[in-house]
Parts: sequence; C-alpha cells; structure tokens
Amino acid sequence: MKRLFSVTIILMFLGGLSHAQTTLKGTVYEQGTNKALDNVFIRDNNTRQVSITDKNGKFEIQTAQGHTLIFNSPGYAADTLYLIDMRPKKVMLATTSIALNQVTITSTRPDFNPRVEYPEVYEKSKVYVLSPSTWFSKEGRRARKLKKYFRYEAEQRQIDAAFSRSYVGSIVPLKGKDLENFMTMYRPSYKFLRSNNRESMVAYINDSYKKFMALPPDKREVQPLN
Repeated sequence: MKRLFSVTIILMFLGGLSHAQTTLKGTVYEQGTNKALDNVFIRDNNTRQVSITDKNGKFEIQTAQGHTLIFNSPGYAADTLYLIDMRPKKVMLATTSIALNQVTITSTRPDFNPRVEYPEVYEKSKVYVLSPSTWFSKEGRRARKLKKYFRYEAEQRQIDAAFSRSYVGSIVPLKGKDLENFMTMYRPSYKFLRSNNRESMVAYINDSYKKFMALPPDKREVQPLN
C-alpha cells in the first residue's frame, strides 16, 4: 500500500513538472490595425524566461498557468497577460503618442544589465564553427534576436541619461508638453551620442531649439504613430 502511495506521489510530481514546462504560443498585433508586430520583447515575470516575436508577430515561450507575461516594444504601451490557460494567445498592443524614433522619453528607468539578468541568452546566441546546429537552431536564432534587442534597449537608456528632461530643461526655456514634444522631435541618435561630447550636445540642443521655435505652432505637436 505504501509502495502504491509512493508511486502515485511520484506520478503527480512528474505531471506537475511537465505542466510547468509547457510552451505557450501566440501572436502580437497592433491594436486597431491588426498589423503583426515583430521584435516584441516578452518576459515571464515569474521565471524570467524571455522570448521575442518573429517577423510575423508569432512567439513561443516556456511558461505555465498562473504566470504573468509582460510584452514590450518601442512605440507601444507595455501590456501584461495573466495566464489562466495555455491556449494560443492573441495579444494587442496599443501605440503611444511617441513618433519619429518611436521611443519613450524618460530618465528614471532602472539600470539594465542583460548579461547579468539573462546570461543564458548570451550563451545560446554563440555560434561555433564546428557545430552547425548553433547556426540554424530556432533557439539560437531567437537568442541572437534577443541579444540585438538588449543592445538596442541599452543604447536607448544611454540616450535617456544624456538627453534627460532635467538636463534639456536646464538649457531651453520649455516646460510641460512643449518640452516633451521638443525632446521627442529632436531626440539624438545613439551614433550622435557616441561621437560627440557634452559641449557638442549643448550646441545641438540650442540649435534644435531654434529650429523648433521657427516651426508653426501646429507643427510643434508630435502626431500619434497611427
């Protein structure tokens, strides 16, 4: 009887493990247009598993019922999904009012060190000459795509720090919505940031301010993406 009880417990435990390792599939679209979105970053808030959508907006991620997934993409409002079942999901992301470079202006985002937070992504992204499987495996391709996303995110955070609201506001006499519009329209690129010093940044901001004020009032408003 004890042996039968032990076997039952083991089977229940194994069943729980298999449930925990379920692959969730789905597609991410732009709300209002049903356009499939690629390069949407997906993170399981319970396990730190990560994934990213392909060119058709499709994704796969190891997760389980009761977990919360977070969806992020530049130019779109982040969204969360609480899993009550493992059926394929259709996720809709709403656009934000940010245009041009399609990034969110903020100087308060926490430090981001993906090499520390997601070392497995960097390990899986490696390509070995004598191991063809590392060239073409789905897991390897996804890891390399995630690595590019992490690099982009790190670059944007560096721009945030150098082109912060407090810093720009100390140079130009703009406030509130006008300052936000100005910073969105004239946000520098990462390439510019890397090839210029602080004095060049001040000159760039002052020159951009003159261009901004020369625009008709209606042209100083940032238009929504859609």
